[in-house]
Amino acid sequence: MAAAKTPRELKLVGTTQPDVPGKVLKAGPTEVELDNGQLRYLRVNGVEVLRAVSFLVRDKNWGTYVPTLSNLVVDQRKDGFSVSYHAVCASDGQEIAFDVSITGDAQGNIALDGTATPKTDFLTARTGFVVLHPLTGVVGNKVEVEHVDGKVEKSIFPKMVNPIQPFLHIRSLTHECLPGVKVSVRMEGDTWEMEDHRNWTDASFKTYVRPLALPWPYVLKAGESVKQSIRVSLSGAVPKGAAGGGAGGVSVKLGAAGKATMPPVGIAVPPEEIDHAVARLDLLKAMAPNQLVGHHDPRAGHGLKELYGLRVLSEQTGAKAVLEIVVASLDAYGTELKALAKLVDQAGLKLDAIAVCPVGDLKSVLPGGERPPAPPLEALYAAAREAFPGITLGGGMFSFFTELNRKRVPADKLDFVMNTTCPVVHAADDRSVMETLEALSHQVTTARSFIGKTPYRIGPSAIGCRDNPHGATYTPNPDNVRVCLPKMDPRMRGLFGAAWFTGYVATLARAGVSAITLGASTGPLGFIYRKTDYAQPGLDGTGAKVYPSYHAVSGLARAAGAKLVAAESSDRATVDCIAYRAKGATLLWLANLTAKTQTVSIEGADGRNAFAGSLDEGSFDRAVSDPAAFQARHQSVEGGKVSLKAYGVTWVCIND
Repeated sequence: MAAAKTPRELKLVGTTQPDVPGKVLKAGPTEVELDNGQLRYLRVNGVEVLRAVSFLVRDKNWGTYVPTLSNLVVDQRKDGFSVSYHAVCASDGQEIAFDVSITGDAQGNIALDGTATPKTDFLTARTGFVVLHPLTGVVGNKVEVEHVDGKVEKSIFPKMVNPIQPFLHIRSLTHECLPGVKVSVRMEGDTWEMEDHRNWTDASFKTYVRPLALPWPYVLKAGESVKQSIRVSLSGAVPKGAAGGGAGGVSVKLGAAGKATMPPVGIAVPPEEIDHAVARLDLLKAMAPNQLVGHHDPRAGHGLKELYGLRVLSEQTGAKAVLEIVVASLDAYGTELKALAKLVDQAGLKLDAIAVCPVGDLKSVLPGGERPPAPPLEALYAAAREAFPGITLGGGMFSFFTELNRKRVPADKLDFVMNTTCPVVHAADDRSVMETLEALSHQVTTARSFIGKTPYRIGPSAIGCRDNPHGATYTPNPDNVRVCLPKMDPRMRGLFGAAWFTGYVATLARAGVSAITLGASTGPLGFIYRKTDYAQPGLDGTGAKVYPSYHAVSGLARAAGAKLVAAESSDRATVDCIAYRAKGATLLWLANLTAKTQTVSIEGADGRNAFAGSLDEGSFDRAVSDPAAFQARHQSVEGGKVSLKAYGVTWVCIND
């Protein structure tokens, strides 16, 4: 079979573009990874104190350039290291170059200096150094903030996701990274401020250059250089690092079933994909989504045809129909909604729920920015109830949690509140995308703080971006690579996508959301294969019917309403898990969130009758070409241990 020849990297991530860890450099007690010019995972005695320090260039739509590096010189010495390189960012007739030098000394201190010089006038939303603090060991902990005027503020890193900037006018940030040891990050050459990156599901706090109160995008004049520096300094007696232990694998401990249940899992059916979904109705029906979420936007000419298509799909699959409604009118919204309700009746579409969002709330509003005109939400929600009596009403944002957090809705007027997420807003490498799972629970906790007990739904969400609230459009991806804010992300077609979606559902189910909607039926955000106007290497011409994530989403959707079983992974960043009761057995899902094989010991499974199904590079071809046959295959579990290959997903049935 031709599919058997699919290259391994296409099975894993859908692209042949390399994405390998950078070079590890050491300076005294400090260890850091050099990755295409940026420093990542700065650790002191193995404890992560900074997630990254990078010199970044962003385009007018906040997309991040991937710089082309040259003259890279790396010198690792016994007492430290030094790095220097030249980089160029160019597109659309404009170009900027920057030079960066980095040194690390024997005390573990790091110095970075950068100079950027535009070759042409350069339109940018941000150019300069960015510092990321991780969440673990930082959230809720003390920080000293020195401001540009020399004043020092004693505060904490916020526990709840801050909708605006926790700190402004920053010159330096200092926090305790180890008992008795502090790390200070000093930033010179401009004024920095911090934003809570958890708003976008990034697992970090980001301190960036150029205050958002200043106009953007802005122009850097040709030939006029921008110079900045970062100094990372340690103070206090750094203890000697403990000897590293051997790799013992990951353990998962199973407990008892509780009262909480698995939320329903649905998929989106974008208007442009309805005909494709109907053509693949057998696969969609076998997928067994709990709900199908359609979308109506009068500006796009959506009407009776799309509503009828959603009706067909809902009736044939048995999934509940939910309709997102974009409201275009500022004052005649009641008339607009009643006209739509007549079309829904004409189409014979039986809706389980609707969600309404005014056009003005589709785009991002920066802190301090003026919110676009929109109807009063209380009045809009009342008009929606009048037009669609007896139907569950939702509201919130069709975009990211960022906008929900900044433009909080009157939750007491709604039956549910919603937003979507996207893991490729600020970074597109594999590790950063997986790390976004860490921030999801923080978003849910924060949302609960202002929506109270109103049910909270998440989605439709995928790895790719269905709409870019920060710019005019999403980022084109003609080269099938990893980029920020694309609609088509190749990892949706690989095992990576299956692992990410499994981790996504597991995280949100633990957090107690009321419903989750994922991806799309078909297309760039889809789970079911169709021929597209872009190449899908490794799948086109192979007889592929579905993508690997089809199986993860299908299996988890069938669990709706099942009682959750306590399941604790010893390392959720490596292997995530979710467990629930199903027909007299415990069903455990495991997702390898890394590109390395992981051995998992299941405490509570040893000695019991258990069998498993595995989705990995070995089963990839059958999984995508013959989904029914793949799902029927399983193997026994011996000794309570399973092996998960790169980005593998395994479901383990443990009988009583």
